[in-house]
Amino acid sequence: MNKLFLVRVAAWMSLAAVIFVTVCPIEYRPHDIIDVDVDRAMAFMVMGILFVTGYPRRIVLCAILLVIGAFALETLQFLSPTRHAHFEDAATKSMGALFGVFLAEVVNRIRGIRHKAG
Repeated sequence: MNKLFLVRVAAWMSLAAVIFVTVCPIEYRPHDIIDVDVDRAMAFMVMGILFVTGYPRRIVLCAILLVIGAFALETLQFLSPTRHAHFEDAATKSMGALFGVFLAEVVNRIRGIRHKAG
């Protein structure tokens, strides 16, 4: 199997996991020992890395969609009576996503992977 295909599958599966964790009732949300803001940022950072690695010619599109997605997912929390949406949480997720996009782009450039905007 193609490595690029596997990275793309991992990117979309990470998005599915983040969607589930974001909109599920709070009692189903996994709990860990790190700060919740770090957890949010890291989840979106990993998604940013995976999407830019999987779609190296679409870095700008990945960045835009991840930021829009962060705010959209946060807004979806209004549909759940056990969850609460906050602008600060969406901003934290967006910053994590953009940092992941940046890291993946640096690695892509080091590896000599060319991209075009879009």
